[in-house]
Amino acid sequence: MPKITGGQLNSRKLKSPKGMAVRPTPGRVKESLFSILAPRIEGSAFLDLYAGTGAIGFEAASRGAARVVCVEAHRETAHAIAEAVEELGVKKTVTVVAAPVDRALYRIEGPFDIVYADPPYADELPHTMFRLLLERGLLAPDALVIYEHAARTILPDVPGYRGVREEVYGDVALAFFTPT
Repeated sequence: MPKITGGQLNSRKLKSPKGMAVRPTPGRVKESLFSILAPRIEGSAFLDLYAGTGAIGFEAASRGAARVVCVEAHRETAHAIAEAVEELGVKKTVTVVAAPVDRALYRIEGPFDIVYADPPYADELPHTMFRLLLERGLLAPDALVIYEHAARTILPDVPGYRGVREEVYGDVALAFFTPT
């Protein structure tokens, strides 16, 4: 059961639907990620794509993000995130969109300062997601897009983006991009 590791909701646990193949970001990866993001989180607009349990989005809200949108395609999982929003008392900050990412990106309004994308590792790089973030004006000029992937995967160039950092934590890698 994932839990929030910092901020005002520190140590609160998050439920995930039984039997779901949700792969939460490991705690040490999440802590490292938010250490990197610390100077940018306060007051930011944060987009959590392929949200799973919503742990990354809740972590951002806990650490001071002003607006968090969690996008999750699986309805039961999205419903669990929405229940957690109620339980944690973060309705004014966190919104849940139950839709596939590519469709959701047509329904939400930006701009976002930070985007975190954690699709299933077996999936190919979501070029459509990256393209729509740019085309729909969903990124702030100095936005940071973080893409979680299997460490063994070598990422191709992403049109419209510049890779600025990569961190590897065992089997998990985080690639940091900015729009060009």
